[in-house]
Amino acid sequence: MKNSVCIATYNGEKYIREQIASILPQLQAGDEIIISDDHSTDQTLEIIKSFKDNRLKIVFNETEKGYTNNFENAIKHASGDFIYLSDQDDVWLPNKVAVYSQEFQNYDFLASNAKIVGENLESTDNQTYFDLRGTSSGFLSDLIKAKSLGCCMAFNRKVLTKILPFPKNKDLCPHDLWILLMSEFYFKSKIIKEPLILYRRHEQTASTGGKHTNNTLLFMLKFRLYALFQVLTRM
Repeated sequence: MKNSVCIATYNGEKYIREQIASILPQLQAGDEIIISDDHSTDQTLEIIKSFKDNRLKIVFNETEKGYTNNFENAIKHASGDFIYLSDQDDVWLPNKVAVYSQEFQNYDFLASNAKIVGENLESTDNQTYFDLRGTSSGFLSDLIKAKSLGCCMAFNRKVLTKILPFPKNKDLCPHDLWILLMSEFYFKSKIIKEPLILYRRHEQTASTGGKHTNNTLLFMLKFRLYALFQVLTRM
């Protein structure tokens, strides 16, 4: 069975080498890493090419810029039986693919915990993402408060039949929430409580990482209603 790792990149020269180096040893010869780049202006692409590994495949996001469109582009180019999502600035722990491969025998969608680290991978009080967000799961629970990171998600290829194309309004339904809700509603899913990546927090991090946001109550209600409507229209 073939694994595809989808990475969305944009000006990630500072961390991308370390991330790719943590992933490649866990893959087999026939696996692939699909890197969708949002037209980086730094050395990101040169660093990727320097690995000289034919499992690394670069495509470009020619749609509207942004990480959700960039991930959608990567996923559309993936040919594997199992698709993993990865940010450009984290580090996978050495047993990640082995754990997921075992769990895929019984589940279609998986998301693990993550150990939160600083910019230089230093520990932040041994805190995990689930320490911040909680560990309850299920469609209704995650519709109210999503508790899984996109960079910790992986899914069986058949999930693509429901999640593609992504909803048009990316501000109200980002890729990680969309894939999480669709997988929990339509497929067999499992949340792995073991941390399987080092989740790097730094000034350029795109997501909130579980921290409090300043969105208004009205926006959050609109956010959830839009996501719910989009899920139900795929029935």
